[in-house]
Amino acid sequence: MTEKKEQLKPKRRLQGVVVSDKMAKTIVVRVDRVKTHPKYLKQYAASKRYKVHDEKNEFKVGDKVIFEESRPYSKDVRWRVVGKA
Repeated sequence: MTEKKEQLKPKRRLQGVVVSDKMAKTIVVRVDRVKTHPKYLKQYAASKRYKVHDEKNEFKVGDKVIFEESRPYSKDVRWRVVGKA
């Protein structure tokens, strides 16, 4: 019999700026990206906000943080803080 080893995908890691820390153990992080328009090929800035689990409430507005995928902590929170960027 051969054992089947599971291939674990690496967790996605993103970097962004904290824009809100008003919730308990949760921060909101804005991630900015540069996208290219498919037809006009012009580059433009796009951003997305993620709710991130911060167990110790150590990050404040304006901090740059690195966060990664994790298990669901609540309805909206599926990311956890790794550390400062």
